Parts: sequence; structure tokens; C-alpha cells
Amino acid sequence: MLHQRAATADPVGGDPLDAYRPGMSLFASKRGVVRTEGAIATVDRLERVGRVLGEIRKEGGGTPLAIGAIPFDDRAPAHIVVPEDVHWSPPLTGTGEADRARRPLPGPWTVRPSPEPAGHIAGVERALKLMADSAPDARLRKVVLARSLRLTGPGPVDVARLLGNLARRDPAGFTFALPLPSGTGRTLIGASPELLVAKSGSAVAANPLAGSAPRSADPTKDQQRAVALLASAKDRYEHAVVAEAVAEGLRPFCRTLDVPARPGLAKTATMWHLSTRITGELRDHTTPSARLALALHPTPAVCGTPTRDAQAAIRAIEPFDRGFYTGAVGYTDARGDGEWVVTIRCADVTGDTLDLFAGGGIVTGSDPDAELAETSAKLRTLLFALGIDQRL
Repeated sequence: MLHQRAATADPVGGDPLDAYRPGMSLFASKRGVVRTEGAIATVDRLERVGRVLGEIRKEGGGTPLAIGAIPFDDRAPAHIVVPEDVHWSPPLTGTGEADRARRPLPGPWTVRPSPEPAGHIAGVERALKLMADSAPDARLRKVVLARSLRLTGPGPVDVARLLGNLARRDPAGFTFALPLPSGTGRTLIGASPELLVAKSGSAVAANPLAGSAPRSADPTKDQQRAVALLASAKDRYEHAVVAEAVAEGLRPFCRTLDVPARPGLAKTATMWHLSTRITGELRDHTTPSARLALALHPTPAVCGTPTRDAQAAIRAIEPFDRGFYTGAVGYTDARGDGEWVVTIRCADVTGDTLDLFAGGGIVTGSDPDAELAETSAKLRTLLFALGIDQRL
């Protein structure tokens, strides 16, 4: 008999980050922090989660929860776990002053890029040519290209310390750590700024991000970069492609849908992003968050458009398998309520090695050198958390 123990609340005033241990799952958002242990069931396809949770609910009562991740490639297996124990805590709080809170991980680190910087520039040029050469009636409008850094340290990576560094720098974001399939010793860890979809009862929300600029430590320059991003025709076009796709993906499920006419700004410790907060009311409150997530994934923010053509371009150009990077990570309960975020600003950790990823959207007018610089800026989220201050 499958039975998930009733969820418990962590002690008031306790820090869930202190309670985290490698092998646990943790997902933090403005709704709160869920931390789980053990596994009574695993599911390799997100669309099967609702049936499994329904069976467990019938057998044990209560409202069981599942947590996990889906990969970028929908042909690859997901890793969703129904845990034995679930612990809830209030949302993380903090100042975001990372220098004061950061506990650097010991080095030195060896770095192996994939591709080399020149290779990424060449890939961007290749994507631009594909867009220019595509047929007008089925035009490739956007391709998201990523690069990866493999970092190897002097000993096993302290995942708990890395998680704490990520969470305390951006406490209002989405921070996560999830063990990947049993026996691999892998952990997916990150701090994503992008909500794919959240559902609570009949309320649904999504927050696509596209169009980015690096932050500056100088307040005046930082504000100038934000203003320039809002005014950038190239970035506004890139963002509109994503926001339109997310709205169209949600519209069939919604009675009402509010899509702002113009994007706003969202910021993390390292980046400015163009942001559109989309909200709506579902036609059927029983529509599960997992179904909504699958209807949206992959968005043009991490893939491109049209989706299948962009995926083909990514497979032809990128020299590595993305795995769970640019997939989705989150949780759902038996009512279908849950949160799913886009798996960016993340690393795949195994032993003494981390694979870091960062990408950018390529549209007509993109500058290859600027695209390389954007990936370097995005990599700073994980590099800073490790204690590496230089750009790579």
C-alpha cells in the first residue's frame, strides 16, 4: 500500500536551508518552501502523475504531493517522485546581500567549456543564417542557443552550501535542489527567475521572461541598462514572441486571461529581464498544473519558434545534451495545484563536477558577440554561488 505521511510544518523561525541534506528535494518560492524525503513512487512522465497521486489519495487519504523535473527533450524520461515525507516552511527571507551571506566552495576549479567561446559565436551566426534562409511561410523566427561549462573541483561539491548561497542571494526567486534518478549521485540545483505556470484552484499564472541585460554594481549604470532594455526593439520583439506563445498555450484552458499589452522589468542579482505576468481563471478548476505545464513546455524563451524547427536547429548546433536544463522543475498535489518553473540558472552536480548552462534567444538582429556576453552574465548566478567572481 502506497502511503505518503501527512505534511508537516517546520518549526516557526527555523531555516529550511539548514534542514536540507543532500538526497532531499527542496523547492522554494513566494508561496513557501517544500522539502521532501524518501520515495514511495517514481514517475517518468509528467502526464502520469495525476493518476498516481489519485491512487495514493484513495488508499491513504489526504492530499499527496509529487515533486520533480522534466527534461528539455520531451522524448527523454522525466524524474518525478512521490516522497514519503513532506515538510513546509514559510517563504525564504533575506536581504539578497550575497557578499555577507556567501560561503564560497573550495577550489581550485578546472573549467572545460562546451563549446569554446568562438564556437558559440559561430553557432549564433549559423542560427542567424538558418533564419534568413527559412521559407517566408514557415519562417524560423527565434532559436535559443546555450553553452555549458564543466567545472571540476578538488573534492565532492557541497550541495547544501551551494544551495544556501543561491537562495540567500535571490530569496524572492525560485530556488531548487532535486536528486536525479536513483544511483546516479546527481543533483539538479538552481535559482530560476522564470515561472512557467502556477495553479491554485481556478487561478492560473505564468511569467515568461525574454530579453535580458546584465546588472551593474553602479546604480546609475544599472538603471540605464534597465531603461535601455525596455526601449530595445530587438529585445521587445524577442519577448513578444514568448509572451504570445504562453498566452496562446493557456487560452484554451481559461475562462478569462489577462495579458498586459507591454512588458515590465524583472530583476535578479545578476540580470534584468523583460517580464510579462499573465493571469487567468480556468474554465475547469480541476485542470491539473501538470497538464498546463506540458501545454506550455518548451516555450520560445528556452527553445525558439516554430518549436519543432527551433528544436532541430538546437540539435544541429549545440554540442551537448541539455538534459534537464531548460526543462521544468516543480511540484503538484492530488488536486492539481502546484508550481512549475523553467529550469534555468542551474547546474547538474555529480561528485566533484558541475555542469553549468546558460543560453540566449537569437532573433534577426542579434549580435553574436553580444549573445556570448549575455551567456557569460547569466553564468554568474552559479559562478558567484561557488565563489568564482570572474566571468567565464
